[in-house]
Amino acid sequence: MIWTDALHFLDKILGFNPDSPLLFTQFYFWAFFFIVFCVFSLIGNRRLLRNAFLFLMSLLFYFKTSGPAVLILIFITCSDFLIARRIDSSRKTIARKLWLALSVCIDLTILFYFKYSYFFADFFRSLTGIPFQVHDIFGADAIVLPVGISFFTFQVISYTVDVYRGAVKPVDNILDFGFYVSFFPQLVAGPIVRASEFIPQLYKPFNLGRRQFGISVFWILNGLVKKIVLSDYIAVNFVDRVFNSPQLFTGFENICALFGYSLQVYADFSGYTDIAIGVAMMMGFYLPQNFNSPYKAANPQDFWRRWHMSLSNWLKNYLYIPLGGNRSASFATYFLIILFAVIAVFLSGHWAVSLLFAGIAAAMGLVALLRPERKKKITANINRFITMLLGGMWHGASWNFIIWGGLNGIGLIAYQFWKDMAWWVRILLVASVTGLLACLRAFAPLPVWNMLFWWALLILAGTAVRFIYHLLGGKGCGALGKVWGIAQTFIFVTFTRLFFRSGSNLDPATANEEAWRTATNMVERIGSDWNWSLVPEIVSNYWKVFGLIILGMIVHWLPARFKRWYRLNFALLPLPVMALVAAAVIFVIYQFITADLQAFIYFQF
Repeated sequence: MIWTDALHFLDKILGFNPDSPLLFTQFYFWAFFFIVFCVFSLIGNRRLLRNAFLFLMSLLFYFKTSGPAVLILIFITCSDFLIARRIDSSRKTIARKLWLALSVCIDLTILFYFKYSYFFADFFRSLTGIPFQVHDIFGADAIVLPVGISFFTFQVISYTVDVYRGAVKPVDNILDFGFYVSFFPQLVAGPIVRASEFIPQLYKPFNLGRRQFGISVFWILNGLVKKIVLSDYIAVNFVDRVFNSPQLFTGFENICALFGYSLQVYADFSGYTDIAIGVAMMMGFYLPQNFNSPYKAANPQDFWRRWHMSLSNWLKNYLYIPLGGNRSASFATYFLIILFAVIAVFLSGHWAVSLLFAGIAAAMGLVALLRPERKKKITANINRFITMLLGGMWHGASWNFIIWGGLNGIGLIAYQFWKDMAWWVRILLVASVTGLLACLRAFAPLPVWNMLFWWALLILAGTAVRFIYHLLGGKGCGALGKVWGIAQTFIFVTFTRLFFRSGSNLDPATANEEAWRTATNMVERIGSDWNWSLVPEIVSNYWKVFGLIILGMIVHWLPARFKRWYRLNFALLPLPVMALVAAAVIFVIYQFITADLQAFIYFQF
């Protein structure tokens, strides 16, 4: 009986339960971390033993989170460790390139199998008419996406490429390398850590200063508040309900849910990052900043410098620049244009989409031919657009994610041209678009034209005010112009999130149809006539949610200097006072915990 109970206890502690992954928001994770930290503190300055221990604990953490998929993590760790050493030892360029190609092919094949098998099976079936079945290698009924596979795959690719470029030397010990790849705080949702940033930390002695301890506690508490108090509460009590059945809610509720989701996804993802940074710092390791108040961005380019910074930097260094960056177009540029045209046809089911792609590419090519001085700018924008499309597909192979990536690519391109336009061109362009949408709204009434018309009218009003200010001798409208830019960027980013959220948390086999239906239902509700008499009642019913959204945005928009001030002052509190403050924060967090803990949104990527 005792042995049975003991085995049952060990199975619960060490076994994998798919219904209860190890989350930062669970008590079990903090018990796990407490034990890990206690052992780590005893061996902190014995480098090899410390790194080996953390590697094994990271594998245990991933097994508790994703079960047998830990074998994939181990395989990728071994293959990239060995191949990187072969790249470094090879003296011939062709051999180095072949080893690099092998590494990237192995990593991407594994990623593509788990993430895009259903997509390519449907693509093959639509082209040939031959049924093509895919099966899970672990024997499950359907392919289950391993948690965080995109993050650790991109991380090992960056390592191998940096070894090839000579930016870093390969790690000599596989235990050290395994620790770099699988470090549990950032393993399943980033940030994506480049080898040059993290590997030197592997060889430093453990040191936890008084201020460092206080800052790490602050980041952990800050992340928990973001996740549980903001993200989960808003999601469970409002956003998820609307997105699950948008047609049952008013247009006002739909648009509020859309803006609420912008705060939810930020609080969720940056909350995870804050906890990861705090836990890593507690053990003497520093992870890179992943968010820098992205909703303070005054334009789309600035937004992507602030949002998911590790992925943005990865895409820039390992995709955008190799494509040609802002210098020229490469063979890969043209190949990917054709590939995305084919994918767009497949996902949409209309050849007109392919003709649209071809038309845009031809128009850009014609402009580059007639205006050689603009060729660099055009090719740079093409490379930006391709990068954002691939960034969309990184999140999932569904029509909605590609639309989301494409819209963000268009936003980046539009900003590049907008900032160079004369003021009279800007006002003429916006007025023309507004007039066109007014005609479409009148003669071909659809909710989407109605929604876009009011947005365009808002932009026209702001552009007209700034144009008049410019005519009177002003330059840029100062602070008012920046606030206007922040508001418009936030609205644009929020609108694109309609397609991002609609494509999330879905069975890959049915994602396209379900995602498109949700998005179109929401557009229909938002673009239809609103019953304004219901707004006071809606606000009254959801006042707690709306209050949290407003409070969350106010905190987000606080000056960075003020945030640094209260973070540092918390870190310098006497330990008994810090403990009391932490206990009070945890008590507040506990009041917001829902019956079912919500997984982090980016676990699915």
